[in-house]
Amino acid sequence: MNKNWLTVTACTLAIAANAQQKALTVADYQRAESFMGYNTAKYIDHASVQPNWLEGDKFWYTTKNQSTEQTFLVDPVKKTKTLTTEYKNPPALPARMYRGRNEVVSPDGKKSILIKDYNLFVKDIASGQLTQLTTDGVKDYGYATDNAGWKHSDAPILRWSPDSKKIATFQQDQRNSKDMYLVTTNVGAPVLKAWKYPLPGDKQIATIRRVVIDVENPKVVSLAIPADPHRATLSDDISSSGTFDDIDWKADGSEVAFLSTSRDHKQEKFRIANATTGAVREVFEETVKTQYESGQGAINWRYLPASKEIIWYSERDNWGHLYLYDATTGKVKNQITKGNWVVSRLVKVDEKNRTLYFFANGREAGNPYFSHLYKIGFDGKNLVSLTPEEGNHQVTFSPSFEYFIDSYSQPNVPAVTVLRSIKGNLIQNLEKTDVSRLSATGWKAPTPVSVKAKDGKTDIYGLVFTPTQMDATKKYPVIDYIYPGPQGGSVGSWAFSASRGDNQALAELGFIVVVMEGTSNPDRSKSFHDMSYGNMAENTLPDQIAAIRQLSAKYPMDTTKVGIWGHSGGGFATAAAMFRYPDFFKVGIAESGNHDNRNYEDDWGERYNGLVENSDYEAQANQNYAKNLKGKLMLVHGMMDDNVPPYNTLLVVEALEKANKSFDLVIFPNSAHGYGAYSPYMMRRRWDYFVQHLLGAETPKDYPMQGSVNR
Repeated sequence: MNKNWLTVTACTLAIAANAQQKALTVADYQRAESFMGYNTAKYIDHASVQPNWLEGDKFWYTTKNQSTEQTFLVDPVKKTKTLTTEYKNPPALPARMYRGRNEVVSPDGKKSILIKDYNLFVKDIASGQLTQLTTDGVKDYGYATDNAGWKHSDAPILRWSPDSKKIATFQQDQRNSKDMYLVTTNVGAPVLKAWKYPLPGDKQIATIRRVVIDVENPKVVSLAIPADPHRATLSDDISSSGTFDDIDWKADGSEVAFLSTSRDHKQEKFRIANATTGAVREVFEETVKTQYESGQGAINWRYLPASKEIIWYSERDNWGHLYLYDATTGKVKNQITKGNWVVSRLVKVDEKNRTLYFFANGREAGNPYFSHLYKIGFDGKNLVSLTPEEGNHQVTFSPSFEYFIDSYSQPNVPAVTVLRSIKGNLIQNLEKTDVSRLSATGWKAPTPVSVKAKDGKTDIYGLVFTPTQMDATKKYPVIDYIYPGPQGGSVGSWAFSASRGDNQALAELGFIVVVMEGTSNPDRSKSFHDMSYGNMAENTLPDQIAAIRQLSAKYPMDTTKVGIWGHSGGGFATAAAMFRYPDFFKVGIAESGNHDNRNYEDDWGERYNGLVENSDYEAQANQNYAKNLKGKLMLVHGMMDDNVPPYNTLLVVEALEKANKSFDLVIFPNSAHGYGAYSPYMMRRRWDYFVQHLLGAETPKDYPMQGSVNR
């Protein structure tokens, strides 16, 4: 056979193949960008109700559509909703008293606490006069300091007593904790940033010496217990709520209840301190095999000194429920809530009527992530759903707590907003979100889906985004957006949202986008949440693969072309997917990933993975599997990331280079964990990467996203 003929034929075929390669245009990108939230919002009418409360639980709100803006005055007592012009141009609010962003104001609004030279001062807001409260605070052993791990600021962490006379806080000992370093990029000498950032396995971590401070007659009272680890029951910081977590004062300021959490989050000690003497009484403790959490997004325990009782949250029966304890004996009086569903947030304790109001998931049929409001007696009787409609309920309470505004929706069903009494009775229909103008542009909602997890029996839930103009003759590459948690999940809110990041925009470019909540994500049972405990490298990835394979039977997916991307924990999961399942995931974009949790702050890893001596962190580190890369991988990180330090990604970079693997790298020299002004640039790079390497198409060169720094 003539070799020249073979050469000519091969060239001809290559040219033909290149000629058939699809090229996306600027118009294609513009159309995709039209599905972003900053472009869809203008087409939504009656989108939300933001109440402005008046006396007697009256309120006014403004609603808009394409051509008009209307203001309504609602009187829940009279059950009226009246069109009004009185509040169309409300008078300017009076100037607020001075509030420093790094000061914590007392409940009566007369005083504030601030940090100065590692010590605490109280400010009289009217006069501005400062009075020093502590004198022995020094560097790395300061009072109320908020600078352990990824979170650090100059704001004091404390909890005021209800009578505005005392504060509960701590002196934080970081003298033996390790430092973290970052270096700026600039013309001239770089600036070194250093702060205390303990890591999993460190012998010394930050500890807190608990104190109560009398603010009116300055005196520091040390609580009579050893220093506690810098730990809390809700997140990887002791100030997730903006104040000192796991603290509950007696109304007169004579006692303060608190929790001491062990380093590994397996042991909780409920304690009550005398705020005058510092004496501490041990009430009870709870020990768990994995990690204790006090709720799903809120701390759900309460101290009730008037009746000498405690409302306690526990997952001891595999579901997050409320229990009533005797605060004197430390014994359980009764379980308040029970069943195969989870209490997520306790919002009100009515001690007089011995009634609790709380949000819970999974009690009603259907999607277990939909949140409903309930009430129940302390004795566990008379459970009532106050929000009966199907969907996810978001509630705003009136000042008196006699009424609430309920906005309920589903990912594919726009919100309906109503006014109800606290008994659950419907008072007034307020608004119904109208997306007809948005739909007329070609927009469509994602499709909620339910499939089986990797085990073939557990139901998992998610959303699928498909192109609005589907070609029935085609199969589409798949993009899996992932956030494995375990403190959160991929979907986020299950309420209606016209745009969820760039999921639909990516679909418009020629993909089917899948967003799944895998096992080990929260808001379900304890066993569900703990499925990956001790092995976070699993990252819900077997669930993602199982879901895509099942969904491909219903949707025109090309499962030979699957991409994946995520940020932070999602970046960790993306690299793990590319290294551990290289024959399934072909293209990945790993943004700001905590690729080796020995290089991420101590509390998060030790909470969800266990202590280093009890969990094989080495086996979970992504750089150890980089040699398995087969597909196209883009690594991304901000070099001033004080949450997930950039060395996490650089470990993977070095491993890929050692393994002689090609990859792509995007760095943002002066960006933190998020990319700020460079976020549009990153989104454009993400679109380009998937279009080029997963879709196999050309992209418009340097398309200028809305908000891009080069605009």
